[in-house]
Amino acid sequence: MGNATKADWIAVDWGTTNLRAYAMQDATVLAQAASDDGMGKLAPEGFEPALLSLTKDWDLANLQIVACGMVGSRQGWTEAPYRSVPCTPMAQELTRAPTLRKDFTVSIVPGLSQQEPADVMRGEETQIAGFLSLNPSWDGVLCLPGTHTKWAHLSAGEVVSFQTFMTGEMFALLSEKSVLRHSVSTEGWDDCSFDEAVSAAISKPERLAARLFGLRAEGLLQNAQPGATRASLSGYLIGAELAAAKPYWLGQNVAILGTGAQSRAYQQSLGLQGVTAMLVDAERATLAGLTAAHRSLKEKT
Repeated sequence: MGNATKADWIAVDWGTTNLRAYAMQDATVLAQAASDDGMGKLAPEGFEPALLSLTKDWDLANLQIVACGMVGSRQGWTEAPYRSVPCTPMAQELTRAPTLRKDFTVSIVPGLSQQEPADVMRGEETQIAGFLSLNPSWDGVLCLPGTHTKWAHLSAGEVVSFQTFMTGEMFALLSEKSVLRHSVSTEGWDDCSFDEAVSAAISKPERLAARLFGLRAEGLLQNAQPGATRASLSGYLIGAELAAAKPYWLGQNVAILGTGAQSRAYQQSLGLQGVTAMLVDAERATLAGLTAAHRSLKEKT
């Protein structure tokens, strides 16, 4: 870390495809690093070397490392058991990961589970905890867009229930692997096409499959522009999700965790339904959640 003040702990956000580490002094980021050594490409014995490689310029001696995300999955470094909702998003007890080096410790935040309907999350619970620490006493619904978008109902500091939608993954598969790949561009966007598709899907979600093939037909017969088709595909999928998630967002305070294009698309879609949703910085929420977990650990020592 050069001449920077020595960190007193390390925050780690470890997902399926990416690893992000932050050298921290309480809640302040002193340095950060990232790699593509996500859970999906590592065996359990590969996690410690991947972390040490990423932080090779940092002094980890005698530090507490707090990690969230897929690092705690069954295929991760070590499994951090799920906690059942309703519950607070942040656990009182974290799971200790085995390390060959004994001069630092790694603690993993457990995910959340729901029995009916069956659902799980890992990493998002830390973002939710961070959001609540930044917005005390907030009640409502938090939308967490991503490959697998989650809607979480929050009340009195607890996650009451949540639901996951594979909308992001479906968009990727349809635009890259299906017959629609010939009609969807990687660039370009048309807001009107998006808005019309959202409204159509919310109105009649049962016609989703037919509308999707219609995008291919429009490209062949009506010379539809690939950018507009991309926007329509996104609109149909998000609209169908909103139709299914209506019990979550209807009549509720809604916040969206993220500020990028995907999050703005959700905000725009909700706006069409008369719902004003605020955008929240996801990285800031993650770090706030990891900071809360670290402070909890410090109180126990």
